[in-house]
Amino acid sequence: MKRTYIKEIKKLIGKEILLKCWIQTIRSQGSITFLIVRDITGLIQCVALDKNVSKSLDQVKIESVIELLGLVKEEKQAPEGYEVEIKSFKVLSEPIRTLPIPIVEKTDSKTLLSKRLDYRWLDLRKPKNLLIFKIWTTMENAFRQYCIEKGYTEIHSPKTLVTSTESGSELFEVKYFGKKAFLAQSPQLYKQMAMASGFEKVFEVGPVFRANPSFTSRHDTEFTMYDVEISYTESVEELLQEEEKMIVRMFKDVVDKYSLEIKEQYQQNIDILVLPFPRLSFSKAKNILKDLGIKGEKKDDLSPEEERKIGEYIKEKFSHDFVFIYDYPTSSRAFYSMRYEDRPKYTKSFDLLYKGLEITSGAIREHRFEVLKSQIIEKGFKPEDFSSYLTFFAYGCPPHGGFAPGPTRILMQMLGVKNVREVTYIYRGVKRLSP
Repeated sequence: MKRTYIKEIKKLIGKEILLKCWIQTIRSQGSITFLIVRDITGLIQCVALDKNVSKSLDQVKIESVIELLGLVKEEKQAPEGYEVEIKSFKVLSEPIRTLPIPIVEKTDSKTLLSKRLDYRWLDLRKPKNLLIFKIWTTMENAFRQYCIEKGYTEIHSPKTLVTSTESGSELFEVKYFGKKAFLAQSPQLYKQMAMASGFEKVFEVGPVFRANPSFTSRHDTEFTMYDVEISYTESVEELLQEEEKMIVRMFKDVVDKYSLEIKEQYQQNIDILVLPFPRLSFSKAKNILKDLGIKGEKKDDLSPEEERKIGEYIKEKFSHDFVFIYDYPTSSRAFYSMRYEDRPKYTKSFDLLYKGLEITSGAIREHRFEVLKSQIIEKGFKPEDFSSYLTFFAYGCPPHGGFAPGPTRILMQMLGVKNVREVTYIYRGVKRLSP
């Protein structure tokens, strides 16, 4: 018999089906045994009325994997209004020891996150956690489809480099056949190489590595980024318009497919996004924060607290969860950010905040060889350390710019989750290299 998925059962009342599933809970009531079983599509109540079947089930452990033959029946008292009467079953696999963490959490005793991360593969069995990666799949597909429909070319840049992207302070050094190499902080240099190659519009989905000794809820040492670079872009506003349309597409696809489940599992309403997103210059944002009595740690950047307060301000004033902050000071941006000719202390750059958290950085890039070289020197680096990168611009390169949304931070804010570790498949941090 062909396997039936749980999501298909509603249409099969009165028919026999074959389920391949996990046993989530077992409950005996006299000679009757009730199961809640799950597969990747959902949960369903099953009942064993036959005494022999019921007795056999008493010997089976929760979180066993079983094959179950049963009859779909209407049952008003069942959670879904129907259930599966078990005719027979076969155990495919069962735990050999007691589970170290529960799959069904009791509301009054939640397992510590650190222990759940130790047993991440078990923690991911929870339908609530599985939903995160279903949403991610839909969001990433929307990002990729948007780019493909708009004529972007997908690239896959190398992750071992001889040159850093921005600085040496957050680099992982690796041995490379007797030489020194580094794990890529971003695909930035190679996105720009694609502009010098005439690709015009490129995107990439891939891992990046940051040797950041931070233990905050929003930092990790290895994560995924969505990177975009576009030729013949000369104003920040062009980049803002492109990204907001991209974000709207990503959210629309998620809302269309998972809004009900997100509401049920995370108690979050995902609003339909309205264009354009609000925009604030960096200077204007700082003035607003000053009026609110919020003092930042740095004059040339926004602290996490400042970002949160700006998010609250935008939500109250514009009823919007997103805001672009643009024209950051030169001192806080990378050497490759283009500066204004008439305001050299400011760059043609921006961040996108979502519910008060930075999810994107972007900028118009400097494409002029001599200017780029001088900015490298000004930032305290040696041009010879960036010789291969500088060569990209020695033979002509169109003006260009780009940005890089971070999917884990988007998911954190979308689902109201407090820690990036919760929305990362396998988290890597300062003190975590397993599982």
